Amino acid sequence: MGNIDSNAVAQFILFMVALVFSLSVHESAHAWMSNRFGDDLARLQGRISLNPAVHVDPIGTLLFPAIMFFTGAPLIGWAKPTPVNPLKWRNKRVANFWVSAAGIICNFIIAIVAGIVIRVLYSTGLITENLVPANTDSMIAVGAVQLLKVFFTLNVALGVFNLIPIPPLDGSKILASILPPSFESGLDALERFGPILLFVAVFAGLLNPIFRIVMPLARALIFLGVS
Repeated sequence: MGNIDSNAVAQFILFMVALVFSLSVHESAHAWMSNRFGDDLARLQGRISLNPAVHVDPIGTLLFPAIMFFTGAPLIGWAKPTPVNPLKWRNKRVANFWVSAAGIICNFIIAIVAGIVIRVLYSTGLITENLVPANTDSMIAVGAVQLLKVFFTLNVALGVFNLIPIPPLDGSKILASILPPSFESGLDALERFGPILLFVAVFAGLLNPIFRIVMPLARALIFLGVS
């Protein structure tokens, strides 16, 4: 029993390290991109930073993910939202698209880098296709490979999840920047009920089919061409 508990704690630590870093990159990317388009609000609040202290939300980044990890409950995690002032943006629709997409792009970049490292380690025989170190029982090696795996799967999941066009997810803002202005009234109505719809979708498992397709596909891309 003690071994099971210690393994769970170790897995949780790796998960939280990857989650906090990935969310910090995500929010920092929003802040950086908004500053590029003329809005310095987030920059002046110190949000263009990988320092977790400026991005961590005690409930969304720490408590909810902990409950989700140890109970399997379908909860949603989040960081402190990046403050933006659209009135300062140059070319508002273009800015809205890129500011909203910046975090998602960074999550996919992290996933791609982790995936490339995993593929290189596999190709050189240092890890197996099951993503465990080959020819060593070193806890450091096992932990490092597991951390790579978490970075890959977590950032694929974060990127895909945030692409869903339901407020307050980034996908809804990306959609708003693409659709004609005539759709704004409908999008405003969705904005009011979006959080409720999102929680219902998560708790009802309506999003599960998306990840049942995406995650095996992402893993298959790592080992593409491997016989």
